[in-house]
Amino acid sequence: QVQLVESGGGSVQAGGSLRLSCAASKNTHLFTCMAWFRQAPGKEREGVAALSTGDGSTYFADSVKGRFTISQDNDVNTVYLHLSRLKPEDTAIYYCGVEERTYCHSVYWFRHTLYDYWGQGTQVTVSS
Repeated sequence: QVQLVESGGGSVQAGGSLRLSCAASKNTHLFTCMAWFRQAPGKEREGVAALSTGDGSTYFADSVKGRFTISQDNDVNTVYLHLSRLKPEDTAIYYCGVEERTYCHSVYWFRHTLYDYWGQGTQVTVSS
């Protein structure tokens, strides 16, 4: 079993920045694919960004390209999502998910069924 704990959410004005953290209960180098998803009220959970630990490849939803980045720190078993130039439409609960067997791929990284473990989420609210 893996426990994931997200933090760093909050309320910011449009144009602001946040850094979300996802702390894992086991070494992050043991995961093959780590990702961030988000879910806004009344909408489905959508993939935001993913990082493939095999080759360091990163993947982003079109809506966040150029504004969000994803990184990991194996020393503290944490994966980060850096959010910048935030927009009101970025308002959502952000979740991290990890996978232990399959590396990320552009074809399926955004499918939430890929990931075995999820955190409880952290709220991001962006006001205009």
